[in-house]
Amino acid sequence: MTSHDTGSADTGSGPGTGPGPGAGAAPKPPAKDPWDLPDVSGLVVGVLGGTGDQGRGLAYRLARAGQKVIIGSRAAERAEAAAAGIGLGVEGLDNAECARRSDVVIVAVPWDGHARTLESLRTELAGKLVVDCVNPLGFDKKGAYAVKPAEGSAAEQAAALLPDSRVTAAFHHLSAVLLQDTSLDEIDTDVMVLGESRADTDVVQALAARIPGMRGVFAGRLRNAHQVESLVANLISVNRRYKAHAGLRVTDV
Repeated sequence: MTSHDTGSADTGSGPGTGPGPGAGAAPKPPAKDPWDLPDVSGLVVGVLGGTGDQGRGLAYRLARAGQKVIIGSRAAERAEAAAAGIGLGVEGLDNAECARRSDVVIVAVPWDGHARTLESLRTELAGKLVVDCVNPLGFDKKGAYAVKPAEGSAAEQAAALLPDSRVTAAFHHLSAVLLQDTSLDEIDTDVMVLGESRADTDVVQALAARIPGMRGVFAGRLRNAHQVESLVANLISVNRRYKAHAGLRVTDV
């Protein structure tokens, strides 16, 4: 008798002797629709680095879509001036007050100030959903190239510096020129969204989808953020060669 036969005899199970596998178990719930995203229209979005081109462009697009937006800067006066230039109800505050007042905080600061800014705001960002869109890049005579932080990526650096925040990564591949172009009604691109919690990445995807023409697409956990951040160096090369403002589309999803 084989060991498998012995197991059947010992348990008394066999054809016709009892219920089949899984009998009595509750049926599995249907798989969640990945495009069933939460309503984020009531969230306040803060943009740290909102006086720079990328941050200002994101602030404009989200405010134009009806989101309440606060721009943050090291100097409140600079934030106020940038907010006034956008209009659409955007407020300008210093970084700390922007972080305190916001439900979701987008980090759009220059890479060389990334760690310093986040370290200074650890308390204000505690409990917040943080969306890092910073691209660690270097430039030389050959063009742009990716820089790999010791933590692996800018997003992972943010997670290490903000242990009490929920860190995600998104909005890396957007053209600041297109974001700020008031003649454009839509931005034709997908946004790669990374994070550790589905609830958090769903919120970020939903925020991206508030901007006409844009989709948020889940692209993995934060350990995969480096290649997403690095791809910007390739897009810069594309833009220079073709005089374009290239973005990304993910096919078959």
